[in-house]
Amino acid sequence: MIVANENWGDIPLLHVYDEENATAETPIVLFIHGFQSAKEHNLHYAYNLVQQGMRVIMPDAILHGERSQGLNTIEMSLRFWDTVLTNIQEVKFLYEELRRKGFTGRFGLAGTSMGGITTLGCLNVFEWIETAAVYMGTATYVTLAKGQLAQIEAQGFDLQLTEQELADLMNTLTSLDLSLTPEKLNNRPIYFWHGKQDKTVPFNLAYDTYVEKFQPLYEANPELIRFDIAKNEGHKVNRRGMLAGVDWLAEHLR
Repeated sequence: MIVANENWGDIPLLHVYDEENATAETPIVLFIHGFQSAKEHNLHYAYNLVQQGMRVIMPDAILHGERSQGLNTIEMSLRFWDTVLTNIQEVKFLYEELRRKGFTGRFGLAGTSMGGITTLGCLNVFEWIETAAVYMGTATYVTLAKGQLAQIEAQGFDLQLTEQELADLMNTLTSLDLSLTPEKLNNRPIYFWHGKQDKTVPFNLAYDTYVEKFQPLYEANPELIRFDIAKNEGHKVNRRGMLAGVDWLAEHLR
């Protein structure tokens, strides 16, 4: 197994694959890490995906990992949605780079926390994503953002946004909020995992949207969507969940 540290454009990433068996047609998973994490923190996902015949691309998000600017937690929190929006743009760039480099395999997207949130935004705008695994993510961009910003203000910090900038941000998030346009899933196979005790990305935000908006669209093909609940877990994916998402991606990309 090769773990290659590469730069595609301005994006540092890990390119993980089986050097003996990978071909141009090997299925691809692009994996997006969480808030204040980095690409190499998720290599256990890549290892298990490659064991199942996948090629894995793991980029550093802007302001994270090799792209860190030394911001503190509050400064990072204020840039959270800028990071998600940049992630969505960079997923498109990396997909196009994969094709330009001659990698033609089927394409899946996955991520944890901020990466899961990114994944759901991407599903709203990119039809070429064939399957996805969403760990601790929510499609409710506007509701989550309002809650986050209220929490920052309650702690006494300035949002550093004018009224117009805040309105523009909410308009952008509305356009990407998959809970408002669930039909964009288009019957693609989607796996969700969430800890029921999660307070960072509240469980109910994710699960209520799944039950009310997503699941009814799969009535004819219920096997194509699944939400695993870890009743005793908080904001951390357990091994069972990690492996279940890996199995899902491999099953639907082979």
